[in-house]
Amino acid sequence: MRVLYDGYIYGSQTAGGINRYFTSLINRLPVSITPFLITYQTRERDYLDHPNLKRYTYKTFSPGHLSYRFEKRLANYYSRLEKSYLSNISVFYRIDLAHPTYYSLSTEREFSQYRCPVVLTVWDMIHEIFPEEMDPTGQRAEEKRKAILSARAIICISENTKRDLLERYPAVRDKVTVSYLASDIDASLSYGPEPVPSRPYYLYVGSRSSHKNFSGMLSAIVRAVSVRPELSLCVVGPPFNEVEKRRIVDLKLTNFVEHYGHVNDRHLAKLYRCSIALVYPSLYEGFGIPPLEAMACGTPVVVSNASSIPEVVGDAGILFDPKSSRDLADILLLLFDNPAKREALIAKGHERVKVFSWDKTVAQTLTVYRSVCD
Repeated sequence: MRVLYDGYIYGSQTAGGINRYFTSLINRLPVSITPFLITYQTRERDYLDHPNLKRYTYKTFSPGHLSYRFEKRLANYYSRLEKSYLSNISVFYRIDLAHPTYYSLSTEREFSQYRCPVVLTVWDMIHEIFPEEMDPTGQRAEEKRKAILSARAIICISENTKRDLLERYPAVRDKVTVSYLASDIDASLSYGPEPVPSRPYYLYVGSRSSHKNFSGMLSAIVRAVSVRPELSLCVVGPPFNEVEKRRIVDLKLTNFVEHYGHVNDRHLAKLYRCSIALVYPSLYEGFGIPPLEAMACGTPVVVSNASSIPEVVGDAGILFDPKSSRDLADILLLLFDNPAKREALIAKGHERVKVFSWDKTVAQTLTVYRSVCD
C-alpha cells in the first residue's frame, strides 16, 4: 500500500502533538506500506526513519544574481511547476490513499482534487469554539469544513473530539473512527545530566494561547507561594511574550517562574520526573499529550475537568475547575504537603498510561486505511 502524507504541519509547527502523531505513525508503519512525504522543510528530519519512506521536499527558488523583478517572476514560475509536480505524485506513483497532516495542503490544492481516497485526522474543533483567538477570519474553519466533507474516512483523537465534530457535521457520522494518541517518552529517558530547577517546582508544558489558561495557572501560583514561598513554576514552551512578562512582574512572580524553552525528550522526561506535578489548566483540548507523558515519567498530574482531558486521565489524576484559581492553589499546596498522595497518584498514572500505545494507534489507523482501499 502506498500512502501519501502532505507534510504541511512540519512547515508550520516546530513542535507539538500533531508532529509527534505523524512521526510516531509513519515510523511504526509495517514494511508492507510505502509512505510518501511532501514537505516544504529543507532540513532533514532524522526522527522520520521508516525504511520505505520517500521524501519530496519543496525548495525555495533563490538564484540571488538576477534582478528582483525577473527573479520574482522566475521564482513564481518555479513554484507553480514544483507544486504541479507535487500535486500529481498520487498519479505518478499510483498512490492508494492520502493522509494529509493538516487541513491545508503544501501544494495549496483542495482536498477534493486528490485522485485517491483521503483519510483525515480531526484534532479538535478549536477554531470553531474559540474563533476570536484562533480563527478571526474564519479561513481555517472553512478549510477544515472542505477537508471534512472531502474525506472518505475521518479519525478523531478522542470521543470528545468526535462529539464536537458530529455536533457540527452530523452527516459524517458513518465515516468517523476514534483512535487515541500515546506517549513517546517515559522515565527511562530522565536520568541524564540535563538541568532542572533547584527548588521544588510544578511544571507547565506547551503553548500558552488564551484557551490554555496559563493566566489562571499564574493566579494559582501566586496563592500557593504566598503560603509556601519555597515553591516555583517551571515552564516549557515558546518564549514569554510582552503581555506575559508584564503579568509575571505585576504578580511579583519573577523569582518564582523559570522558563526552559523548547527542550528535547530526555530533558523533558527529567523535568516531568523531578517535578511535584504537571499542571494542565487548559479550557479545551482535542486530546492532551502532556498529562500522558507526565504519567509515563512517574509524576502526578493536576488537570482541568474540561473537554477531552478527563477522558485521557481517568481517575489517575486530580481534576479541578479551570476557572477557579483558588481550587487549583489548594490542590498545589495539598500535593506539596502530602507525599503519600503523590505516590498514590504516581502508581495510578503508571497503570493508566498502559491503556495508550502508538502500536495500538497504528493498528487502528491501518484498519481505516484498508477500509477506504477495499
